[in-house]
Amino acid sequence: MAGSSFGTIFKLSTFGESHEFAIGGVIDGVPANFELDIEAIQKELDRRKPGQSSIVTQRKESDTVQFLSGIFEGKTTGAPIGFIIPNENQKSKDYDHLKDTFRPSHADFTYQKKFGIRDFNGGGRSSARETACRVVAGAIAKQLLASIGIRFSTYVDQIGEIRFQSTDFFEPTAIEANLVRCPDEKIAVEMENLVREIRKEGDTIGGAIRCVIEYVPIGLGEPVFDKLHADLGKAMLSINAVKGFEIGSGFDSISMRGSQHNDLFNADGTTKTNHSGGIQGGISNGMPISFRVAFKPVATIMQDQLSINTEGEEVTVSGKGRHDACVVPRAVPIVEAMAAITILDFHLRNKSIHL
Repeated sequence: MAGSSFGTIFKLSTFGESHEFAIGGVIDGVPANFELDIEAIQKELDRRKPGQSSIVTQRKESDTVQFLSGIFEGKTTGAPIGFIIPNENQKSKDYDHLKDTFRPSHADFTYQKKFGIRDFNGGGRSSARETACRVVAGAIAKQLLASIGIRFSTYVDQIGEIRFQSTDFFEPTAIEANLVRCPDEKIAVEMENLVREIRKEGDTIGGAIRCVIEYVPIGLGEPVFDKLHADLGKAMLSINAVKGFEIGSGFDSISMRGSQHNDLFNADGTTKTNHSGGIQGGISNGMPISFRVAFKPVATIMQDQLSINTEGEEVTVSGKGRHDACVVPRAVPIVEAMAAITILDFHLRNKSIHL
């Protein structure tokens, strides 16, 4: 299956299905002799794993990563880092009723038509469980980037119609202080209550995540096809359930005039505003990189829906199994991971352009 790798120098390839023995990955391009904090990598996985709170799917997975290669005595060797994450709590029988039917807005229909075969247990390769592999690679990338001062602040800024209007950088303690990972305590309570209400109705709801990256050096990104924001957009849109990406002022820029939108310079090269979101001409300009990612409502709902089967006949599909009413809180570390992978890849690529 093509399309299972991301990156140019720092490159992640993932494998595995939701309900098989394990998922895993291979990370190429990791610089040698870097001391890794394995506990910190596991903590990132713990932020993504199912069953972590009462408002997410209750599938119980420890998501314990097992490294197979590329690390010796706690340091990277420069060889590919191979790893697996065992699947411990599969309930494939929850999906038996989907063998010959297609769930609305899932990948069931398109996978069947493209490949002529599909793993219907938990969605197989199309399952969001694959994103745990991205979190491993992203956690490694974050540690490498932290060594040169780059840091991330990623948080939920909207669920349904409830929105937290901010582009600020927040510390992890503020983000992790509640179940929905919104740094505003009052708005977080409203968001949590909404998710609980939607869950009781057997329905789902979408939301958005804000990512702010500070101290990115000037010069990351290429002028034409490999613009930094274009690759960030690709990274985010490759995440399950993502329907939108906007950098800086995004769609709000439509109603602005150039005299309002232009980021005027300070004497030191910084800008008075940051409508560009830290990227101009596809290249980082030294200002904080700021973008939003929009997630649709989870497609599996605990309600009956009309659909079709493999014979094209109309059938009723019933939602079963363990699913999120809102995937956004668990997606925070995924968004951050893909951002870190992208930024590190461009950083390593940039180091190769000057003698």
